[in-house]
Amino acid sequence: MSQTGRVTEGEARAVAEAAREASWVKPSFAKDLYLGQLRLDLIHPAPRPPAAKILRGREFLDRLRAYCETLDGQVIERESRIPDEYAKGFAALGAFGMKIPQEYGGLGLSMADYGAGLMLASSVHPSIGALLSAHQSIGVPEPVRMFGTEEQKREYLPRCARGAISAFLLTEPDVGSDPARLGMVAVPSPDGSEYVLDGVKLWTTNGVVAELVVVMARVPRSEGHRGGITAFVVEADSPGITVENRNSFMGLRGIENGVTRFHQVRVPAANRLAEEGMGLKIALTTLNAGRLSIPAMCAGAGKWALKIAREWSTEREQWGRPIGRHAAIAHKISFIAATSYALESVLELSAGMADEGSLDIRLEAALAKLYASEKSWQMIDELVQIRGGRGYESAESLAARGERAAPVEQMLRDLRINRIFEGSTEIMHLMIAREAVDTHLQAAGALADVNAAAGAKARSAARASGFYGRWLPRLVTGKGHRPSSYAEFGDLAPHLRFVERASRKLARNTFYGMARWQAKLEQRQGFLARVVDIGAELFAMTAACVRAERLRQDDPERGAAAYELAEAFCVQARSRVRELFRRLWVNSDDSDDALAKQILAGRYTWLEEGVLHLYPDGPWIAGSAKGPSGKENLARRMI
Repeated sequence: MSQTGRVTEGEARAVAEAAREASWVKPSFAKDLYLGQLRLDLIHPAPRPPAAKILRGREFLDRLRAYCETLDGQVIERESRIPDEYAKGFAALGAFGMKIPQEYGGLGLSMADYGAGLMLASSVHPSIGALLSAHQSIGVPEPVRMFGTEEQKREYLPRCARGAISAFLLTEPDVGSDPARLGMVAVPSPDGSEYVLDGVKLWTTNGVVAELVVVMARVPRSEGHRGGITAFVVEADSPGITVENRNSFMGLRGIENGVTRFHQVRVPAANRLAEEGMGLKIALTTLNAGRLSIPAMCAGAGKWALKIAREWSTEREQWGRPIGRHAAIAHKISFIAATSYALESVLELSAGMADEGSLDIRLEAALAKLYASEKSWQMIDELVQIRGGRGYESAESLAARGERAAPVEQMLRDLRINRIFEGSTEIMHLMIAREAVDTHLQAAGALADVNAAAGAKARSAARASGFYGRWLPRLVTGKGHRPSSYAEFGDLAPHLRFVERASRKLARNTFYGMARWQAKLEQRQGFLARVVDIGAELFAMTAACVRAERLRQDDPERGAAAYELAEAFCVQARSRVRELFRRLWVNSDDSDDALAKQILAGRYTWLEEGVLHLYPDGPWIAGSAKGPSGKENLARRMI
């Protein structure tokens, strides 16, 4: 930090850079896609889990479905809480250990089956999906499995598998996606046997009911301690821990999310995960795989929306025929169906990559999260429109007047958080863009460094010329220009040829952006977001085609239908890609930036006049000073 205690832009960037994985040891399909290469050989034909694992997953999903059918999601909506007996039932099934290896007491399911389990549970109420995924995807099990010692694995993983609910505590009242400003401290004892934690954590999903938590805290640098952001596994009933608030939200009314204060909390050194200073790397690595839980729940929401849209649009008549036969509604139904198929395809492909383990999936997982959260929100918004007034009416009100109580407005509220959870859309755009241009940054070096001296820039330019001299010619032509390419995909082959051509075009445009703005490229966030979104569409198109071909081989009848869905999705996606390419260079970014500066400077405050602000006055960000809590401890246990 600077001497003023504030974090500069350069310091924040340095912390983020130090935490990211700097090398690409394994191949990455998405990284190559942004570089202009459609490496279909990396994902087709997709590897399949062992037969025994497939059978184990199916048997669990059958039990889970049977249990979920006995539950009532509207109980959660009315009471703003998941009943304890529901949680106990999931624990008895082993649902809290879906991802935990069998040798540590879990079910050891594949990522695909884990995703299917989250789909089922979330279709009862999305808060259940949040409970299970926050526990397994980002809570104690995943970082302990990936970074813990053997003793830590045997201590914590069996407990988590049995239902010891866990949470991940990173965010603070004034610290979101900028961990350089992390305020919680962990001071080592003189003999090194323990650490003393002080600070406040915000938005602690599962934190209200957690038995175990992973906490990120800053260890001061001192003799014998390298210091830095460090991860600890902490018993949630440790003296000095107080859950001060259970937060309530627009949606996910059953989520157990709160504010947790740590005051002089003593944590044994044996509870530290990995070395000091590794905390942020642990967090980011955990999120890479953990992000696949959100695409699973989003894909499930798409399936849920499709059935309601189909049945309602067949039943409801307007102007002498079902509304689904009117183009205005038919186009919405087509979008929901095609996108639902695509989201499940993206999930299936990404989950398969995670299980197989031969690829670096940091970009694929991030793209899946970004794309699924955005598209599922659009699908549910369209469903509200299709349902009209009934889409805006609560399920309880619909039931009271004798109609089918489809909670569409609730789903709209519940899904909205996925564009913020585990990295907001804006942060995901920046993170993916950083990884997508990594090869360029390595090649160009100081050209992309705003602080580099002129001499360093000149030397970097000389080195870059060699890389670009070899790389740029490869972007001129490729398989996408040959009519016979990808013939094994039949009617979908033209779409894969489009993906191949668009991938090379995207790489060229990214290069043009770097050449034009150089070190200032990182400030062109609108440009970078569109680059990322084009890649996301191309990734989804490829996943849709690969899945259709696999289904055609496994089940010709269903495969033929999948080809139709993939065709419809690719036609829709191609239209979006063309518009995104146009908007790379024809947009309102500059005028928007100029206007925003004037707004923030107060030039247009007169425009705000004429309305009342009747909410209580108070700070926009609550204070988080260290010290003992003066509030009642709201922590409780479900299991």
